[in-house]
Amino acid sequence: MLKIGLTGGIGSGKSRVADYFQSWGASVVDTDAIAHSLTAPGGRAIEAIRGEFGDATIAPDGSMNRQAMRDLVFQDAGARLRLEAILHPMIGEVTREQAEQARGCYLVFVVPLLIESGRWRDKVDRICVVDCDPATQIARVRARSGLTQEAIERIMSVQVSREARLAAADDIVLNDGATTLHELEARSRALHDGWCKLAARQDSTGNDKVY
Repeated sequence: MLKIGLTGGIGSGKSRVADYFQSWGASVVDTDAIAHSLTAPGGRAIEAIRGEFGDATIAPDGSMNRQAMRDLVFQDAGARLRLEAILHPMIGEVTREQAEQARGCYLVFVVPLLIESGRWRDKVDRICVVDCDPATQIARVRARSGLTQEAIERIMSVQVSREARLAAADDIVLNDGATTLHELEARSRALHDGWCKLAARQDSTGNDKVY
């Protein structure tokens, strides 16, 4: 299958774009959704997180306490690495499982830190960036999450710059503050149609990468 790596900064709208692609027949593997399932009540990562960081990082409902963990990893870079050492292998395993089961005209991996990780370029055929200006990102995240501007800016500080993300892109979907939902859908649809044609040519030549 043709493999697309879909990424974008927090608040860029990549999840909505991924939903469009899925509704049109693509298979979608969302690594952020996988991470949330692993840290939900009863998730596979919960006991390992409890053992590494203590009960304070587990919420009363049995999920990972995201605010406590967010505060911890921003204060302690070592804590971030320890959390990643728990989550990344599990995320990778579930990602592979879902990719192997995927059926569709092409396969989309939604990876928030795709550029930052440095591990995805040789795993996908194309990188698609959902692009948005920083001010709009902050406004969207504040509206949906209630996080403070300072907290959002801390999250953005561990993501690559807008310029670096665009430099790595093969395809771009603009979703800035002036973009309407109709325009976002139309831009996404144009890419979908192009990828379907590319996937058909790839199938005919047998030129496919193995994830």
